[in-house]
Amino acid sequence: MERAFREAALLIRDADGILIAAGAGMGVDSGLPDFRGKNGFWREYPVLASRGLRFGEVANAKFFRREPYLGWGFYGHRLNLYRSTTPHAGFQLLLQWISTKPLGGFVFTSNADGQFQKAGFDDKIVLECHGSIHQLQCLAPCGLTIWPVPAALPITVDHASLRWRGPLPECINCSGTARPNLLMAGGDWGWLSSRRAMREAAFTKWIGNATGHTWVILEIGAGTVARTVRDETERLSRIHGVTLIRINPAISALPERSLTVPFGALGALQSIATYL
Repeated sequence: MERAFREAALLIRDADGILIAAGAGMGVDSGLPDFRGKNGFWREYPVLASRGLRFGEVANAKFFRREPYLGWGFYGHRLNLYRSTTPHAGFQLLLQWISTKPLGGFVFTSNADGQFQKAGFDDKIVLECHGSIHQLQCLAPCGLTIWPVPAALPITVDHASLRWRGPLPECINCSGTARPNLLMAGGDWGWLSSRRAMREAAFTKWIGNATGHTWVILEIGAGTVARTVRDETERLSRIHGVTLIRINPAISALPERSLTVPFGALGALQSIATYL
């Protein structure tokens, strides 16, 4: 383990830039639940467990349209949770590391919780590939407008039934029902992806600028149930010949040019920092 920390520190030290790729495991040390863990979703939402509803069924575009008050109750509870959560100290270490690099850094994450921005990362260098719970759009949708959740939006959820209480959030254009600007499960053809497309353009530009330089991919807490982050880091590592540092307590097969750090996010980042 100490050797892995030391090797990771050397790679980060010598890099001109750092691509941070984060999955749900990044937020666990902040107290956020990993809904994709074994029975983790049902432990957090027993009322949904009583109906036998799994994460993929509730975080689903068709379900949200069919039961908007329960859909908004689920997402409203999550929004309150993310608003009240303080990002763990590992976020500050990452922010400090990229601030010293000639190329800086970029964040590619499947998390929709906004924790990187809350920790001080510039929103312009954060690509949330599945969207953000802190952004809204029309449920219909009536147009292409995406807007931030108003800070004053009253979020009241009945904990017994997990249903939204009061009027549902409205579209700022047509006054119809609004929804989180998140890519939901079940074939979400109504999701507006223009915000992600803007970040993808910036991400592609950063990768282009990094070409010819020494950079490293630091993957943290990305699982195998939803492989979006892992697939992207492995693809970039293979195409650009860049070393992938994979921080994850669950050891798994690694591609070429990779280093595994079988530890949790915060503990691994703090241990790596001791060698920097």
